[in-house]
Amino acid sequence: MSLPLPPESPAPSGTQTLARGIAVVDAVARGHDRLRDIAADTGIGRSTAHRLLQLLLATGYVRRLEDGRYALGPALIELGYQALQENPVADVAAGPLRALAARVSDTVHLAVEDRGQVLYLDKIPGTRGAEMRSRVGHRMPLTRTGVGKALLLDRPDRWREQFVAERRVGGVAPEGPAADVLTPDEFVAVMEASARRGVAFDLEENEPGILCVAAPVRDASGAIVAAVSVAATRPYMPPARVESLVPVVLDTAATVAAGLGHRPGGR
Repeated sequence: MSLPLPPESPAPSGTQTLARGIAVVDAVARGHDRLRDIAADTGIGRSTAHRLLQLLLATGYVRRLEDGRYALGPALIELGYQALQENPVADVAAGPLRALAARVSDTVHLAVEDRGQVLYLDKIPGTRGAEMRSRVGHRMPLTRTGVGKALLLDRPDRWREQFVAERRVGGVAPEGPAADVLTPDEFVAVMEASARRGVAFDLEENEPGILCVAAPVRDASGAIVAAVSVAATRPYMPPARVESLVPVVLDTAATVAAGLGHRPGGR
């Protein structure tokens, strides 16, 4: 989604320039790697977009590839790493996540909600099965992912609306996994059952062949601030194992929550 921008002016300055610079970085991050595409995506004039790109190149926020395309620059890697390190959830969860990964041999995720999407803060790849497309800093839909559903467990007011919004873009249903056959009513029923158990599942809704068990992480106030999950390919996730992972994932989420000051019964 492009950022809303103020109207074009001959000499951008102040907050207007900042907003446009952010929009350019955001466009590059979403794969718009040519000047004409960046200008079209952001609504910024080509001359202004070019000037902003020159500044972003000079400061390391974008870089120029040999074929002339633009890509995110090294300055963002440094800032992104620093942001992750300064996130208390990522810091507190590091040890418990690695203990969980060693115990299950499957892929372990830590995620938060950011701007209405799942944002992955950590990923420990499993030692068996196929590699998954998730990665640190990657975003996914809330209602298609186990961690996303876990992040929504306390928000029944959002379940239906979020489900519908993530399956319709401009009034047209986007392409998605074949396993996505739930109606909004059925999704709400699934979320109600998940909320009662305090755990959520992804049964190939986000990525064909991948199943996931996820649990929310609460802070000292009892609010859900993150989610932990274990994910694996279908051969390693028969129904019995999915069920056996529930207490394991819940225990890890509780350990992380305790590190954030949460106490059982404190919700």
